[in-house]
Amino acid sequence: MPRSQKPSAAPLLPASRTLDALRDAAAGCQACHLWQVGTQTVFGEGREEAKVMLVGEQPGDHEDVEGKPFVGPAGALLDRGLEAAGIDRSEAYVTNVVKHFKWKAAGKRRLHQKPNAEEIGACKPWLMAEIEVVRPQVVVCLGATAAQALLGRSFRVTQQHGQWADWPHEPKITATVHPSSILRAPDAEAREAAYAGFVADLTVVAAELTSS
Repeated sequence: MPRSQKPSAAPLLPASRTLDALRDAAAGCQACHLWQVGTQTVFGEGREEAKVMLVGEQPGDHEDVEGKPFVGPAGALLDRGLEAAGIDRSEAYVTNVVKHFKWKAAGKRRLHQKPNAEEIGACKPWLMAEIEVVRPQVVVCLGATAAQALLGRSFRVTQQHGQWADWPHEPKITATVHPSSILRAPDAEAREAAYAGFVADLTVVAAELTSS
């Protein structure tokens, strides 16, 4: 690839736009170097006609091992928040902007590393294809990386969470915190407050889903 050309998964997208076709094609994705870092591609999971799509940053350690999104501690908290807001996760589609786990070693642990703009850009065609195929009524960005990947780098989850944002696509879109940020809160009181805000944001989504 010429040095001036940015890496992109776009040439790898299959002509047949179904989730199965996309998942099969993404399994061999080498659009950026992260395929050498993660154990496997972790593609989205859920109903092809899901009403809501939840988009996180990237798979974590548990997801990298199991090959499924949001199956670790953050996923358990996401399930809890969805239930509290009245959203059935089995009726949702969950995915990430980046499909491989980016990490650094710390002894025997693998510590999450934030993907950079080039890695996000390379992987974004998979996410846009998922949105195209699923055609959700609502897209929910979980955390700043997902929100800025879809809504621009000026978007601030801390200021704009729980609000409907403008973008050039059909589904309505909003953002909230990533469940992992709640788990990282410094104490029980902070975690409780962050979780309450998270559920409040998801309740806005639930109201939209039931009204349409």
